[in-house]
Order: sequence, then structure tokens, then C-alpha cells
Amino acid sequence: MGLGEIFAQSLIELYQQVNWPVDLLVPVPLSADHAWERGYNQSTLLARPLALHLRIPLRPRALRRTRITQAQVGLNAQERRENVSRAFMADPRDVAGKSILILDDVTTTGATMQACAQALRDAGARSVYGLTLARAAHPSPDGDQQP
Repeated sequence: MGLGEIFAQSLIELYQQVNWPVDLLVPVPLSADHAWERGYNQSTLLARPLALHLRIPLRPRALRRTRITQAQVGLNAQERRENVSRAFMADPRDVAGKSILILDDVTTTGATMQACAQALRDAGARSVYGLTLARAAHPSPDGDQQP
């Protein structure tokens, strides 16, 4: 939990630079199984101090996973998109007409962030922004690491 506060400092600095006009902060949700197994959602641990510092309401339940997805590790970009396609649903009561900031811990291809953004737009969000702590390299088809 302490690391969430430490890492959130970088996110606070970045957000202050971009200064997007957001109404709500929504962390990328874990499946119920992964949340129970892990005992916490790493994106929520990052989002909590960010929301407090920036005085943006945090709504961890505004977005939920509708189905279990396989781990993204080892999947190529197309497989990642298919894996998370329609895997999320947003609650219109929380997000309709609002500008939403999605927060994730790590992004590789952006497939999860895109799937979350689509669910938020489908529920009536006015606009959606994405912020992530880290960008993971992923292997290219020839095996080299790509940024």
C-alpha cells in the first residue's frame, strides 16, 4: 500500500502537467477471482492518493469486469485486443455525461485501456482520458523488445 502512495507522486506530477478536465477517477478493475487471490487492486492503490491529492472523486465500482480474461502476458497485440474486448461494463449512473480518467498500473499495447474507454463511452461518458504508471515493452514478431 505504501508503494501506491510513492508511485502516485509521479502520476500527480504528470497529471498536473496535462491538467485534463476530469470529473471522476476510475481504476481499471480486476476480475473478482484476481482481486480475491491478490487481496488488492494495484490500480486502485495508485488511484486513491492521486484522487485525494487532486480532489477528484474516485469511483472504483463505476467500471467492472463482466467476464474473466486470460492473462495478457504472452499474447500479441491482436490477441490482447480480442481477450479484453467487451470484458468491461460501466455504470451509467456514475459516468453518464462525465469526463473520466482511467488509471492503470502498466500498459503494453493499450488494449485494456481501450476496452475500458469503450465501456465508459457506451455508458454515456462525455470524454475519457487514460493514465498509466508504466509502459511495458513487448516482443515484436521477430522476438526483439519494442517500447
